[in-house]
This record gives sequence, C-alpha cells and structure tokens, in this order.
Amino acid sequence: MARALELAARGLFTTMPNPRVGCVLVRDGAILGEGFHAIAGGPHAEVEALRSAGGQARGATAYVTLEPCSHFGRTPPCADTLVEAGVTRVVVAMQDPNPKVSGRGFDRLRAAGVDVASGLLEAEAIELNLGFISRMTRGRPWVRLKVAASLDGRTALANRVSQWITGEAARADAHRWRARSCAVLTGIGTVREDDPRLTVRAIDTPRQPLPVVIDSKLELLPAAKLLDVGRALVYCAVQRDTASRALRARGAEVVAIPNAAGKVDLPAMLDDLGRRGINEVLVETGARLNGSLLREGCVDELLAYIAPSVLGERSLGMFDLPAMDALAARSALRFTDVVRIGDDLRLMARVERLPGPFSGS
Repeated sequence: MARALELAARGLFTTMPNPRVGCVLVRDGAILGEGFHAIAGGPHAEVEALRSAGGQARGATAYVTLEPCSHFGRTPPCADTLVEAGVTRVVVAMQDPNPKVSGRGFDRLRAAGVDVASGLLEAEAIELNLGFISRMTRGRPWVRLKVAASLDGRTALANRVSQWITGEAARADAHRWRARSCAVLTGIGTVREDDPRLTVRAIDTPRQPLPVVIDSKLELLPAAKLLDVGRALVYCAVQRDTASRALRARGAEVVAIPNAAGKVDLPAMLDDLGRRGINEVLVETGARLNGSLLREGCVDELLAYIAPSVLGERSLGMFDLPAMDALAARSALRFTDVVRIGDDLRLMARVERLPGPFSGS
C-alpha cells in the first residue's frame, strides 16, 4: 500500500478534478503490475496496473489507495474490471467519499466473490486527497492559505515592500503548492500592488492553476498579468457591463456573488468553486482578505514560511482581524508539520473543527 501511495502521488499535479490514486497487483509476494491515475479522462490506476501485469492478474491481490469506482463515468467501472481480470482480493486504503461510489464499489466486488479489506494506511490516503474529499463531503474545496512572514509575524514593511522576506528555497517550495492546487486565489488589493502572475515557475509542471480574483467593485484591469494565461475567474459584488466585457475579452469569467454588505460572499464563492470541480485552492493575498477568509470560516489550513528576521510592529501583519476581548474568541490552530526550507521554516497548521473521517483533522 505504501508503494501504491507513492504511485498515486505521481498524479499530484495532474489528476484534478479527479482524486490521486495508485494501485499495485501482487501474487505470492511478487509485484505483477502497478499503475496510477494520471489525468481526468485517462485510465484509472487499476486499469494501468492490470495493463502492466500483462494478463497475470488472475488470483492476485490488488492494493488500491481509493475504493474502486462502481459507475460509468468517463471510463468503465474499475470494480468490474478487477473482477473480470480474476483478482481475488482487494485491499483499499480508504472508502471513496463520492456519493456515486461510496461503498458501492466494495459491494460489487464482494457480490462477485472478491475478498475486500479497507483502512490500510487510511490517514496517508486522506492526506493525499484532502481537496477531493472536501469537495465530495462539503461541496467546497480545501482552502490552504499561504503566508511568508518574519519571525514576528510581519508580511511586509509599512511601505508595503515585501520582496523578498523568505529565501529562494522557500519560494520554490511554495510553487510546488501552487502546482498541486486547482486554483490560486488573490484579492484586488494584491493585484494592484504586486501585479502577480500566480503561475508556477520555479518547478516543472504540465498545467497551470486557475487564477481567481476577489474584486468586489470589479476594478481589475485587463492588462493584469494574471490574465496572460488566457483564463481566470473573477468574483465581484456589482454588475459593470463595460468592465466585464473587457475582462471576458482577456479570457476571464466574471461572476457576481454579493453579500448583504456589498462584498463578495466568500462561503458562496467556495460553493461555486466546488461546483466547478475545484479541489484545492491556494490563497496568496494580503492581511485584509486573509482576515476575512479566516473570520468567515473559509480557511482549512495555514501554510506559513517564517524567515529568521524581525520587521517590527509598524510593519504589516498576516491577518487583519477585529480586536478580541477574550482569548476564547481566537482562531484555534493545530500544527501538523514543521520543516526547515533553506534558511526559513515552513509551518503547516490546520484550523480546528469538529473531528471527522474527512475533515482533515
């Protein structure tokens, strides 16, 4: 199963909106074939493993990181394919959260006389597909908020200069998180100040994430660099036909989702992204939007790069939040990983929520 998870991770940058899945076929202690799902519409991991086995799968055990599918989508059901190949045992890391599959793949296998076991390295399988699980169970993507800050939690000087607080290695690592994301989200303030591209450049990747901009007043200029990729999603709170037409001419889609305060309805925006098949979102923006997303329950995970420097209290912070009267009002986080990247530290922390099998907690 550990090998199947390694294989699944090869699709880290490419499988969206599908999950990352790996499969290993074994008989008498020998690996017969292995495969992984590489791209939506392409062969599933089980099919690739069977092809690799070259017809030797009869009587074999299949180790699969996700429950084999049981429905006709872009490809036939993998549960049926395993049965037809003569596989006699299937060991699965986790049940598929997709309601079209969940438990039905197991049922089809067992009905055909296949021995089925599940739960082996389940936690690792969940981590690999947090975004897919989130979309299937909550209808919204997994939101990972990235910040680069000094040791005293400052993201920029008072004059808004921020390049570069962290080192080259940390910046390259951040591009890996961009590459695995379906979308990179920012705010109009960041676009005005930095004119970011939001593309993956520090590492090789076969695809670029979708640029997403929160722009309540629809002030995004058609010359913005993030529009150079030829596609983007702009969420606003007003209808401005002339501005919309100019952005659409640059390949952007404009979606108005206002809340009662005349701002973009952030939870509704995440629901819309979920309907579009967006599994993981990486947020790269400023303190104001960071604070709004956190305050409205739209952040699942914090990805923080901390530099060995101090900028002082007059510099800009990570989150613009209202004053609190009690510590009980704070946003509770749980550290999940701390690693050194070059001269900097990378901290991973999850927003604490009610525990559950697909909560990421």
